[in-house]
Amino acid sequence: MEQLNLTNAVSILKNGGLVAFPTDTLYALGASSSIQSALERVYEAKGRPTGMPLPIFVSSAEEIENIAIDIPTAAWDLIDSFWPGPLTIILKRSKAVSDIITGGGDTVGIRMPDHPIALELIRSVGSPITGTSANMSGDDNPSSADHVFKSLGESVDLIIDGGECVSSGASTILDLSSNQPRIIRYGVLLAEDIERVCPGIIEA
Repeated sequence: MEQLNLTNAVSILKNGGLVAFPTDTLYALGASSSIQSALERVYEAKGRPTGMPLPIFVSSAEEIENIAIDIPTAAWDLIDSFWPGPLTIILKRSKAVSDIITGGGDTVGIRMPDHPIALELIRSVGSPITGTSANMSGDDNPSSADHVFKSLGESVDLIIDGGECVSSGASTILDLSSNQPRIIRYGVLLAEDIERVCPGIIEA
């Protein structure tokens, strides 16, 4: 582990490495969304089934137009209200998104984290990065750099120590890929808050 060193972290990501970093919810495991070998390493490091999609992080709302298609008006309303923040939205994927990220499906989960380290890292890389939790699949939520190291060890090339995460909960996941918005996973953002912006959601 080491203290904040984004120059090193960006170099690692651009060269196909893995970097764990703090977000507004949990510590995330980052890999370049455009490097196939890096994405494969994420699955291997976490012991994650390869058919299970990976969420990706962006540093601005405009980036989703390169990742998703058929973006509904509700998505922009929710982005205006809750991004950056603990809301992951699922949209129909564009052809630019790797099958490894989507698990072979036709949708992609996207979030803009509300954390200065995470946002600066994504901006500096210049493209979206993965945003899955930085732990072995099934382990407790990773809320500190030490927790990440104990769970993933040396399978991660760099762990940025940003202190304890303010929240130890995951983001709320909302599927907007069909005509009926549906909560897939409950998280930090409450369903009633989403309902105020996007009425008629179906809860999990």
